[in-house]
Amino acid sequence: MENQRWLWPCIITALVIISLLSVSIGPLHISPSTSFNAMINWATQQPLSVVAPHEQLVINNVRLPRTLLALAVGATLAQCGAVMQGLFRNPLADPGIIGVSSGAALGAALCIVLFPQGGEYLVAFSAFGAGLLTTLLVYKLASSVSGTSVVLLLLSGVAVAALAGAGIGLLTYMASDMALRDLTLWQMGSIAGAQWHYVILSLIALALLSWQFTQNANALNALLLGEAEARHLGVNVDKLKRKLIVLCAIGVGIAVAATGIIGFIGLVVPHLIRMLIGPDHKLLLPLSAMLGAAILMLADIGARSIVAPSELPVGLVTALLGAPFFIVLLLNQRNKLV
Repeated sequence: MENQRWLWPCIITALVIISLLSVSIGPLHISPSTSFNAMINWATQQPLSVVAPHEQLVINNVRLPRTLLALAVGATLAQCGAVMQGLFRNPLADPGIIGVSSGAALGAALCIVLFPQGGEYLVAFSAFGAGLLTTLLVYKLASSVSGTSVVLLLLSGVAVAALAGAGIGLLTYMASDMALRDLTLWQMGSIAGAQWHYVILSLIALALLSWQFTQNANALNALLLGEAEARHLGVNVDKLKRKLIVLCAIGVGIAVAATGIIGFIGLVVPHLIRMLIGPDHKLLLPLSAMLGAAILMLADIGARSIVAPSELPVGLVTALLGAPFFIVLLLNQRNKLV
């Protein structure tokens, strides 16, 4: 309870500060006060504060959509990670475990290599569709008349991810120099191309997923006791698995379609929150969403600042931050098993 008392204001304050910094920092430095006034002007559609026209244009068309997209994608990935870890009762699970990321990468690779004139919309649609189809395939492979096996789901995810990886490797071998560059950059993940239609879609998806996940928080808590115990408490375990896996596939599919593959947010953030406040999903889900949004925005600030005026793919930054933490997690798990 003590952790909960200070964690909420700390994360909310950090989220607000990082959001303001994200709108302010870039090749054109804009002061936080000017950024705040520009956002007020944008929200009211009235010039209530005096902001230079070029600064208002940068905020409206570049910085604000980029910040909101990072917020939506970070929150979505973190919540989906928390749900996957609760569903599999494994703190090392993440959304990619059901094959959605690898499937989306294969769908995007098909468009980038075989239909180079298709444009970003076709790539995004193909990534989302392939990610969702891959997840449904994994779920189908793991299902039988007796229910859905978590072990088979994990193994099916690994097998399908390996198959998708082979397909991506073949397409990489076939790609032209330009397509190879586009494919490589897409797989690294980036928020640099944020546009308002992606922002709106991602925010709508985040709102719907947050509502649905919150509705199932008690069922996830019951599932932590074990599937048999959850059934005794009245939870329809198979229906819950099917619903949450499809919801996670939709959320991650939209995130991947909008930004490419961004790793470790769904793995690291829920585990950090769980260490601080425990496994109660009624608190774990909203706090994970806020911290995931804050961390991805912070990583995006780093991506555009570390090698300024150039820019790193944000997926590289999250990997640099998340990989050491993942190694620490593995070492802790090993010590518990010894």
